[in-house]
Amino acid sequence: MKNGRKTTQLERVEIVQWIIANDMDYSRAMSKYNVSYGQVYSWTRKFKQGGPEALIDRRGKGKAIDQLTDDEKRDLEVKRLKARIEHLSTENAVLKKLQELERLDATHNTSTKQSKR
Repeated sequence: MKNGRKTTQLERVEIVQWIIANDMDYSRAMSKYNVSYGQVYSWTRKFKQGGPEALIDRRGKGKAIDQLTDDEKRDLEVKRLKARIEHLSTENAVLKKLQELERLDATHNTSTKQSKR
């Protein structure tokens, strides 16, 4: 079993076209291009279903804004606003805690000064 390697989209298209031209000979493609069977098989299947665009590696990339439906745009906006609310409430809690600590420190300092007299 061969380990796969990183390939560009153009390489994947070339490999798939070679496989189709050579009667779906996956094992020769594995040897010739130094790729794994799983890669070759999945690329061929994707190419047959969606053409060369199907071989673009989109892992980790979301849809472009213009490709989103209205519901998806609304869901993204809700998610963004919830994150904003969470950020602001955390910031508010930290500021309240800081004020409380400053108040305690101030009362502690005044009581220490009075006891030294």
